[in-house]
Amino acid sequence: MNGQTSAHALSSHITFWPPAAPLLAATMRIRAHLGQWPSPAVRWRLCSAPPQSIDANDLIILHSDTLTKDADQHEPSHFAAAAGVLTVTAETITLRLGGTVYPLAGERSDDWLAALAAFLDCGFVPPDALVLAHAWREPHRAEGNAWPLDYTDFPRVLGLAAVRPSIPFAACPWQLGLYPVVASADWVERLLELGVKTIQLRAKTLEHAALQAEIKRAVQAARHHHAQLFINDHWQLAIETGAYGVHLGQEDLQTAQLQTIANAGLRLGLSTHGYYEMLVACHLQPSYIALGAVFATTTKSMPTAPQGLTRLAHYVQLLKKQIPLVAIGGIDGAVLADVLATGVGSAAVVRAITEAGDLRKAVATLQHAFVRNHDLDE
Repeated sequence: MNGQTSAHALSSHITFWPPAAPLLAATMRIRAHLGQWPSPAVRWRLCSAPPQSIDANDLIILHSDTLTKDADQHEPSHFAAAAGVLTVTAETITLRLGGTVYPLAGERSDDWLAALAAFLDCGFVPPDALVLAHAWREPHRAEGNAWPLDYTDFPRVLGLAAVRPSIPFAACPWQLGLYPVVASADWVERLLELGVKTIQLRAKTLEHAALQAEIKRAVQAARHHHAQLFINDHWQLAIETGAYGVHLGQEDLQTAQLQTIANAGLRLGLSTHGYYEMLVACHLQPSYIALGAVFATTTKSMPTAPQGLTRLAHYVQLLKKQIPLVAIGGIDGAVLADVLATGVGSAAVVRAITEAGDLRKAVATLQHAFVRNHDLDE
């Protein structure tokens, strides 16, 4: 449809309660400029007033003036049957979704609710759609680039002051290049011998003593080859063994001692799976951010659906001047050129290495894709 969305198509996926023709029209105007996206998996209903019967796909919007009128009936807990509740004040919007709280603050346009509906219609989950709605500005459409790409327009995530280190993490190269993720020191040593300079050791099944020995061996090998070795999850052992860096998931942020990692001079990589998690990561100022999963992967259970190349390209456009970026998830030689064409500076690979019939040839082919992409950029 050349980026256009009919009112009928939108209304079948997103509805409003109470019905509001001006709000639907504003949603249609925004959605028409966002391009083609798969239909959302959920038929959302955005409720600006509490409906008589609450649906599991309802998002309830509570405004601060409404809350003061009848506090008991408008507490978020009163709407437990709904998918989520948005509590809106002049300066903040807090989304409660499935037991998780997503608090955002910052300026927003008058059309933010219509923009939220439009981004939900593009298939974004509510926290990411809310971030994009917060960043939506009508002038973007007039300038021919409707997608929010100015980082200064994006909201900030509240409540992160307690985990943000007082000093920034050590920097790493802007272009980390080929980034294999492997499960043993043996794999690390094999790849180092083939000239790979950035590697992640993801050892999940070893007991402490064996894990400590494995990490120490891998760190020593990387140091010998002047390479950059990141340790997945085990930040205490990464510090103890003098690793180059550590890679953490979002779920680790409440338990890992980020200040201790920063004080030790280690680089930090953080996984992200969408806009909200990217805002969290950027606030914590890691050494790099991983964006994924780009494609479906069988190497680990993922909390979100594959992002795809279009989303990856938007993420890169937003963050490429902010921080080094690594694409991850289901990437192999067949798609690497397309991934690098988005402008991302690095790509993590797993099975493209570990399941290669000819490891030397696989590494050389993957490395060549980075060289070719660099030549194309010049």
